[in-house]
Amino acid sequence: MTKAVRALVVCLALLPGLGWAAQREFNMTIDEVTIEVAPGFVNKVFAFNGQVPGPLIHVKQGDEVTVHVTNNTTLPHTMHWHGVNQIGSWHNDGVPGITQDAIQPGESFTYKFTVDRPGSLWYHCHVNVWEHVATRGMWGPLIIDPKNPSDLEKKVTKDAILMMNTWESAYANTYGKGGAPQDVSDYFSVNAKSFPYTQPIRVKKGDVLRLRFFGAGDEFHEMHMHGHDMLITHKDGYPLAHPYYVDTISVGPGERYDAIVEMKNPGLFIMHDHVDKHMTNNGAMLGGPVTVFEYEGIKFDPFYAWKDKVYDPNFFYSESLAQGYGLFNNPTFQGKPIEQARRRR
Repeated sequence: MTKAVRALVVCLALLPGLGWAAQREFNMTIDEVTIEVAPGFVNKVFAFNGQVPGPLIHVKQGDEVTVHVTNNTTLPHTMHWHGVNQIGSWHNDGVPGITQDAIQPGESFTYKFTVDRPGSLWYHCHVNVWEHVATRGMWGPLIIDPKNPSDLEKKVTKDAILMMNTWESAYANTYGKGGAPQDVSDYFSVNAKSFPYTQPIRVKKGDVLRLRFFGAGDEFHEMHMHGHDMLITHKDGYPLAHPYYVDTISVGPGERYDAIVEMKNPGLFIMHDHVDKHMTNNGAMLGGPVTVFEYEGIKFDPFYAWKDKVYDPNFFYSESLAQGYGLFNNPTFQGKPIEQARRRR
């Protein structure tokens, strides 16, 4: 090896992050569909790729991301990449009238940015957020793996994404309304479903589970886990200098918390919202953002509410997160298309 080649190798080795970053390009649409949130309750939504939550985008810190977005709906929208600082790319922040014109019906827009910091981030519309985000399901997870995960993060054996939101049945079928201060939320969900349409999280003793909580709507959710303590390790994607244990975590609008749980207490244990009215579907018990941790080997009693439930292992994007990097749609979250006369420009 010549001195010149040797010097080049040394220089390349000293460049930070070289060989880590990748260029990732995705296509997304915004569609008008209906979803059934709870038994008998159907809501019109603006859905990314036709689903709520939107597809999982899973990338690595430092990746260069390009997303082509086409608006197939009858109203304007944008996409804000919540938590991405847009260093040198502020035109891609997705705020109408500030960084871009809204994407009009029938039009497309391309976002390009580098994911500059890791963690549990998300994306959502920034047009009429009080309706489009709060009651029309325009949100999805953006998970950015760190270059240097902590020793505790390396121990995680299973991930789960929980996006909490509320709904207003009075405006479920009327686009352009809802989300105002005087409007009342009466359905409460995790990943756009209310019990009994939610799913359990199946684990085995010895698992190290990471729960990623998202406040995707405009209300607070007090998520309480029975039988276990949660170690809160990250806030809004940032690692905490002093992680702390809780059994209840308050998740407000826009917030994200990562909690790591050592699964060492076999049984059936519920997790629910401790805002008591959130445990209903329009006042009818039991409802809301409920899940149950089902340990491997536990026999279901005849009275167990979910003893005959068909299990969906990807309801919390656990399987998608384990598949590597990319954009992951989820058929479970697909809505039913609404017939409409599309406006094109």
